[in-house]
Amino acid sequence: MSTAKEVYDHLNGYLTKFPNTKASDWYAGIATDARDRLFNAHQVNEQNDAWAYATADSNAIAREVEGAYHDAGYDGGPGGGDNATRAVYVYLKTRSTKQ
Repeated sequence: MSTAKEVYDHLNGYLTKFPNTKASDWYAGIATDARDRLFNAHQVNEQNDAWAYATADSNAIAREVEGAYHDAGYDGGPGGGDNATRAVYVYLKTRSTKQ
Protein backbone atom coordinates (compact mmCIF):
# COMPACT_ATOMS: atom_id res chain seq x y z
CA MET A 1 0.00 0.00 0.00
CA SER A 2 1.11 3.53 -0.68
CA THR A 3 0.63 7.18 0.07
CA ALA A 4 -0.33 9.61 -2.69
CA LYS A 5 3.32 10.56 -3.16
CA GLU A 6 4.40 6.93 -3.42
CA VAL A 7 1.70 6.21 -6.01
CA TYR A 8 2.67 9.31 -8.02
CA ASP A 9 6.36 8.42 -7.79
CA HIS A 10 5.78 4.83 -8.91
CA LEU A 11 3.57 5.75 -11.87
CA ASN A 12 5.61 8.80 -12.89
CA GLY A 13 8.78 6.73 -12.75
CA TYR A 14 7.23 4.36 -15.26
CA LEU A 15 5.88 7.16 -17.45
CA THR A 16 9.34 8.69 -17.83
CA LYS A 17 10.27 5.64 -19.91
CA PHE A 18 8.10 7.15 -22.68
CA PRO A 19 9.44 10.69 -23.19
CA ASN A 20 8.00 11.01 -26.70
CA THR A 21 4.40 10.67 -25.53
CA LYS A 22 2.07 13.34 -24.23
CA ALA A 23 -0.48 13.13 -21.43
CA SER A 24 -3.41 12.74 -23.83
CA ASP A 25 -1.80 9.58 -25.28
CA TRP A 26 -2.44 7.90 -21.92
CA TYR A 27 -5.51 6.77 -19.99
CA ALA A 28 -5.63 6.98 -16.19
CA GLY A 29 -8.20 5.23 -14.03
CA ILE A 30 -8.93 3.49 -10.76
CA ALA A 31 -10.15 -0.02 -10.09
CA THR A 32 -10.61 -2.57 -7.35
CA ASP A 33 -8.78 -5.09 -9.55
CA ALA A 34 -6.37 -3.16 -11.78
CA ARG A 35 -5.20 -6.19 -13.75
CA ASP A 36 -8.77 -7.21 -14.64
CA ARG A 37 -9.63 -3.65 -15.63
CA LEU A 38 -6.48 -3.24 -17.73
CA PHE A 39 -6.39 -6.58 -19.52
CA ASN A 40 -10.10 -7.38 -19.82
CA ALA A 41 -12.10 -4.16 -19.81
CA HIS A 42 -9.54 -1.99 -21.62
CA GLN A 43 -8.02 -4.86 -23.61
CA VAL A 44 -4.45 -3.77 -22.88
CA ASN A 45 -1.96 -6.37 -24.11
CA GLU A 46 -0.06 -7.42 -20.98
CA GLN A 47 3.15 -8.33 -22.83
CA ASN A 48 3.29 -5.68 -25.55
CA ASP A 49 1.48 -2.55 -24.34
CA ALA A 50 2.69 0.11 -21.91
CA TRP A 51 0.89 0.04 -18.56
CA ALA A 52 1.44 0.37 -14.83
CA TYR A 53 -0.54 0.46 -11.62
CA ALA A 54 -0.04 1.11 -7.92
CA THR A 55 -2.24 0.51 -4.89
CA ALA A 56 -3.01 3.45 -2.64
CA ASP A 57 -3.63 3.33 1.11
CA SER A 58 -7.25 4.44 0.62
CA ASN A 59 -9.99 5.12 -1.86
CA ALA A 60 -9.61 8.86 -1.24
CA ILE A 61 -5.91 8.73 -2.17
CA ALA A 62 -6.65 6.71 -5.31
CA ARG A 63 -9.25 9.26 -6.40
CA GLU A 64 -6.89 12.14 -5.64
CA VAL A 65 -4.13 10.64 -7.79
CA GLU A 66 -6.55 9.77 -10.60
CA GLY A 67 -7.90 13.34 -10.54
CA ALA A 68 -4.39 14.78 -10.72
CA TYR A 69 -3.68 12.76 -13.85
CA HIS A 70 -6.95 13.88 -15.43
CA ASP A 71 -6.15 17.50 -14.53
CA ALA A 72 -2.75 17.02 -16.22
CA GLY A 73 -4.45 15.98 -19.48
CA TYR A 74 -4.61 12.20 -19.20
CA ASP A 75 -7.72 10.62 -20.67
CA GLY A 76 -10.29 9.03 -18.38
CA GLY A 77 -13.19 10.09 -16.24
CA PRO A 78 -14.00 10.39 -12.56
CA GLY A 79 -16.51 8.34 -10.66
CA GLY A 80 -15.38 4.78 -11.31
CA GLY A 81 -15.09 2.07 -8.73
CA ASP A 82 -16.59 1.96 -5.27
CA ASN A 83 -15.43 2.72 -1.72
CA ALA A 84 -13.05 -0.27 -1.80
CA THR A 85 -11.28 0.93 -4.96
CA ARG A 86 -7.62 1.71 -4.27
CA ALA A 87 -5.64 0.81 -7.41
CA VAL A 88 -4.61 3.60 -9.79
CA TYR A 89 -3.58 2.55 -13.29
CA VAL A 90 -2.29 4.12 -16.49
CA TYR A 91 -1.90 2.72 -19.98
CA LEU A 92 -0.76 4.03 -23.32
CA LYS A 93 -3.74 4.07 -25.66
CA THR A 94 -3.40 2.08 -28.88
CA ARG A 95 -5.73 1.06 -31.68
CA SER A 96 -6.49 -2.18 -29.86
CA THR A 97 -7.21 -0.72 -26.40
CA LYS A 98 -10.70 0.29 -25.35
CA GLN A 99 -11.52 3.29 -23.20
